Amino acid sequence: MVFTSARPDQELASGLVFSNVRSWLIRPRLVSLPFSDHTDPLIDDPAEMHSLAEFLTRGPNARQWHSIELRPPECSAAPDTWDGFSDGHTFLLHSLNLRPSLPYLFRALQKDSIQRKIRRGEREGLQLREGRSESLLRAFYRLTVLTRRRQGLPPPPILWFRNVLACLGERALIHLVLKNERPIAAILTLHYKETMVYKYGCSDARYHSLGSMPFVLWRTVELAKSLGCTKLDFGRSDPANHGLITFKERFGAVRSTLTYKKFPAPTSSLVESAWLERAARGVFSVLPDRLQILAGRVIYPHIG
Repeated sequence: MVFTSARPDQELASGLVFSNVRSWLIRPRLVSLPFSDHTDPLIDDPAEMHSLAEFLTRGPNARQWHSIELRPPECSAAPDTWDGFSDGHTFLLHSLNLRPSLPYLFRALQKDSIQRKIRRGEREGLQLREGRSESLLRAFYRLTVLTRRRQGLPPPPILWFRNVLACLGERALIHLVLKNERPIAAILTLHYKETMVYKYGCSDARYHSLGSMPFVLWRTVELAKSLGCTKLDFGRSDPANHGLITFKERFGAVRSTLTYKKFPAPTSSLVESAWLERAARGVFSVLPDRLQILAGRVIYPHIG
């Protein structure tokens, strides 16, 4: 769904993009956009942005949707735009400027944990395969299940990834790292115009010492440069995930703040939500793979 102030006889020049998430488990809600870390409002005029945000808050009274969640990056709108909205979850968003040369970008990497790991991966003879084939997808998904178990989270359904690859075509790519033909790490990236997005990552923890993740990410930087990209979006991180934040910043990525905007205010506090999340992670971390995958199939259609 797109909300705009343009009249029917005018050319569409701006708008707020949403998905209307509906299921038998939850009441209808607008999310901009489900499973996206952040979504820029496609609006330049602050007054128009304020007007549309105000219009959206009247939707629950008309029973068109129960709640609204926007995911605007830092400084994308004036503070008074969000009158009536409350702050939801806050994350750190990291991006890497790709305009400098490759030698400069490599020198900017942290020497011990990034540069040496990349060189270690090269010495170990790690191989990289890229594409969108079903065999690559299945290898990627097996690693995703392993990774989600460590994180205490159910994996998204494999159908989700299959649809992403089918719908986005050449804009989506699986990068699979192999050691002696054994898949040990992978990432899924999205590419549009001058931005490469590191969307999903997964690995077999038994092979972390080989430097597989720094290896594949550096190869992704090289690919992004060859495609003319000027930015590598590393996505969001939970502020409590110090290890992930440190890894991204050792790669040269710069942080900014990402705070979701919600209407109406959540009925449960963020503290209560965090406690429930920790309890759920404890359960998912011990489930057998088949039950983890089943949980993902059941849960993901209701969230975003």
